[in-house]
Amino acid sequence: MKSLTLAAIVLLTTVAQAQQPTADTIYIHGNILTGTHLRPNDPSPIPEKVAALAITDGKILAAGSDSTILKLKGPKTSVIGLHGAFAMPGFNDAHTHIASAGQQKLSINLDGVKSLAEMQQRIRTYAAKAKPDTWLVGGGWDHTLWLGARLPTRADIDPITAGHPCILSRVDGHMALANSAALSAANITADTPDPAGAKIDRDPSGTPTGILRESAATNLVFNKIPPPSLEERRQALNIAIDDALAHGVTSVQDNSDWEDFLVLEELEHSGKLHLRVAEWLAFDQPLPVLEQRRASHRADDPLLHLTMLKGFMDGSLGSRTAALEEPYSDDPNNSGLPRYEQSKLTQLASERAAAGFQLGFHAIGDRANDMALNAFGAADQVANPAPQPADHGPNANILTTPQPGPPTPASLRFRVEHAQVLLPQDFDRFASEGVIASMQPSHLLTDMKWATDRLGPERAKYAYAWRSFLIHHVTLAFGTDYPVESIDPFRGLYAAITRQNEAGTLTFQPQEKISLAEAIYAYTQAPAFAEFREHQKGRLEPGFVADIIVLDRDITTASPQQLLHTKVLNTVVQGETVSPSHSNRVSKSAAGASN
Repeated sequence: MKSLTLAAIVLLTTVAQAQQPTADTIYIHGNILTGTHLRPNDPSPIPEKVAALAITDGKILAAGSDSTILKLKGPKTSVIGLHGAFAMPGFNDAHTHIASAGQQKLSINLDGVKSLAEMQQRIRTYAAKAKPDTWLVGGGWDHTLWLGARLPTRADIDPITAGHPCILSRVDGHMALANSAALSAANITADTPDPAGAKIDRDPSGTPTGILRESAATNLVFNKIPPPSLEERRQALNIAIDDALAHGVTSVQDNSDWEDFLVLEELEHSGKLHLRVAEWLAFDQPLPVLEQRRASHRADDPLLHLTMLKGFMDGSLGSRTAALEEPYSDDPNNSGLPRYEQSKLTQLASERAAAGFQLGFHAIGDRANDMALNAFGAADQVANPAPQPADHGPNANILTTPQPGPPTPASLRFRVEHAQVLLPQDFDRFASEGVIASMQPSHLLTDMKWATDRLGPERAKYAYAWRSFLIHHVTLAFGTDYPVESIDPFRGLYAAITRQNEAGTLTFQPQEKISLAEAIYAYTQAPAFAEFREHQKGRLEPGFVADIIVLDRDITTASPQQLLHTKVLNTVVQGETVSPSHSNRVSKSAAGASN
């Protein structure tokens, strides 16, 4: 009888061991921020920090102590020692232009030029190597960085472009400088009227200066340029993707051309896409085209998928084209350039929301934000929720599960991109409409030296207002607008918690600072919510994708200045290391080791 009992026990133990899952990879001896409990009342049983993670099939199997996780080790498990290094979920940049970023690095890259003379030198160097009969293109210049902040003109670049037609975008993408050859190619003369929602700058005689404001004007020139080849698009995207991964960004929500999305599909199909991309479609495309494109790619693809429709309400503060209710304080005859009449915008928004599209509107000025909210309010009445995965996870702020009956505004997850300047009453409207504020804290590092001049002291109180959004229970999702700003998320964290320039010598409306935990949440979990993926990524707990970054310091204990110098040691997507081998400083033990 005893032997039978013993045999039964042995059998049960063997069965239990056989059924116990084993990990493909285990990380141990770490200081791992799981992403849980960054906000109050998080119900997750997983601690805020753990020492070890187990990964199977690219997802987190378990998180806990070294001893607990090592029980999941099998004969083929790879065990990786972190040696006390800090790790956390990969960042999700809620607003990028990765194709433009890569193309800028391949063309005349004017990012960070500190003077007109430096800009001219970069153009001269590039032009000297350019093939005959080709266009010179590039971008990244910002005249507000220059002494005197004078806008450049075609006269500044005509002598150094060697006869090539040339157009160079300002850093924000809402203004460009064209030389005389480019203006001629586009037939832009003193008699050319300003396009609707755009402006052609002119000298006192009426002759165009070369400065073109907003896409209706810049496209007069850009439409004359031969489009990049597939190989050029592929090269540009790979450059930008590598840049994102090197900075610990494992997901982006992106606004690139449809042709670039097709290249991303090609990379995915060939196993060469290692960055998660949620691609946007153009709001003003015909509805049948949008529906056809949406149907062309799996909505539940965890690596590459199509999400919202992006529309533009206005321009930028730096170009003084953001649409304001009152004139610019430093340009009293100018209130910016709204892109739509409200009635037309509302009509288009309602049609697209009724077709089940998520809507996201670029709106920087207070007038533009008001227009966006008006359109969302009308679209709410007819909208169908955008497609959502069937399973659900920890809540990102407002709503994570479908509700019975008609959709609520919150379930639609409409978004405003930038939301930089608001009317005081519009914070409540964001909350009541369930609108996500998709913002870029690193913009403030660039803008704070002139933002109050543009807006005046009273409007500045409601600018880049992160704390006010959170007080009003609005979901706040962070990104960079890359390449308008570096894709480095640590600059954004620094800006969010300090509202100071990088030298620490200038502060802008410090009452709008937020905590580091809130900023990390806004850079990881809130963007996942904004793309209907809050159940898949942004946290390191069972069932979530194993998108992990290892850093050279614990950012939860670092000083603000130390944040700015944070380096990424390793980037892992879907459980696989995707960072360059020379930056991989964590050690991999032999399979089956137990260190």
